[in-house]
Amino acid sequence: MKPLFVVLRTRGPAWDDALPLASQAGWRGHAAFMDALVEEGFVHLGGPLEGTRDALLIVGAQDVAEIVSRLAEDPWTKSGLLTISQISPWTLRLGTIP
Repeated sequence: MKPLFVVLRTRGPAWDDALPLASQAGWRGHAAFMDALVEEGFVHLGGPLEGTRDALLIVGAQDVAEIVSRLAEDPWTKSGLLTISQISPWTLRLGTIP
């Protein structure tokens, strides 16, 4: 298994606070992109952190550069809807990730 990382992504300047998540511009493209990352095993878990402007991802990657590179291709990154605010190595101590 590749090393694990916690990635926090924050709403960027293009985010429209008047709209819910699934009504943001380019939602379908973002959802399809993220689903593909899950299917290939790059993203293990992910979702918005309720009551914040952040989303949490648990990612398996060789290094931070791979994460930045892969997420740069997300339509929501390209359009300024999401930015990476933190990437931290993570040691899983409880539970398992397939």
